[in-house]
Amino acid sequence: MTIDQILNDKGNEVISVGADDTLGAAAKVLDLRRIGAVVALDSGETVIGVLSERDIVRQVARLGHAALEMKVGDAMTRDVVTVPSTMRIDHAMQLMTDRRIRHLPVIRNERLVGFVSIGDLVKWKIAETEAEAEAMKSYLSAQY
Repeated sequence: MTIDQILNDKGNEVISVGADDTLGAAAKVLDLRRIGAVVALDSGETVIGVLSERDIVRQVARLGHAALEMKVGDAMTRDVVTVPSTMRIDHAMQLMTDRRIRHLPVIRNERLVGFVSIGDLVKWKIAETEAEAEAMKSYLSAQY
């Protein structure tokens, strides 16, 4: 299975913010959309960072309420790991584990086409494993 298959099921809508948006505004987007991270894009729609709930919490812990006026660009992760939409789910899971990241922007033909979380990948992996187990049960039942 590839990331393309996940995007075909869940959709490829990407919620984004700008680097000049405030953390308070970004936090409202995360809350409203019930998501854990957003992609930060420049004016050319190029990924320049990822802002997660954890990034916001770190700044609030350091600066208190004033952190909510901070710019996204000052708090986001700039060393963004992206993946091609054709990447196998197992490989993406390994990458996320090795790099200790929870969200991956997905690229196709040098364009952002989606955003997946570790939860998305685990959900698909579980479904794949259950389908394989069911197929094995059916096969064994037919043999005996």
